[in-house]
Amino acid sequence: MTSRLNVPDLCFAVFLVALGALAFALSGQLSIGSAAAMGPGYVPRGLSAIVMIYGLALGIRAIFSGRQSFPEIALRPILLTSAAVALFAVMLPLVGLAITSFAVVICSGFAAYDVRLRENAVVALILSAFGVLLFVKALGLPIPIWWR
Repeated sequence: MTSRLNVPDLCFAVFLVALGALAFALSGQLSIGSAAAMGPGYVPRGLSAIVMIYGLALGIRAIFSGRQSFPEIALRPILLTSAAVALFAVMLPLVGLAITSFAVVICSGFAAYDVRLRENAVVALILSAFGVLLFVKALGLPIPIWWR
């Protein structure tokens, strides 16, 4: 039976069950209430139960779906995406939204293996302008556009 095991799906199923169990345990102190008068723990417990049930169903399917080994993990996308998040956190208060969003798009763009610098820079410029127009101008959020 182990020769038919789908390892990636089984690992994700274990993750979902663990995540659902953690959420269920963390919402244990909240009162549930009833469907007519929902307490603060009603939705978290319900959602965690749904996540655990889905994880169990995925785990059962992984046992019978056919052999598949765990894929090789590509570090470049993981590292550059994490670096882009860190760049956003560090740069936004220092240099403002325009430069920060440009740098984040450039950094995260190189997570792909077929990226071209010129195309990435054009996309970064467009997304940076769009972010400033949307968040600062249209929504009026108090985010600095440039450094002060």
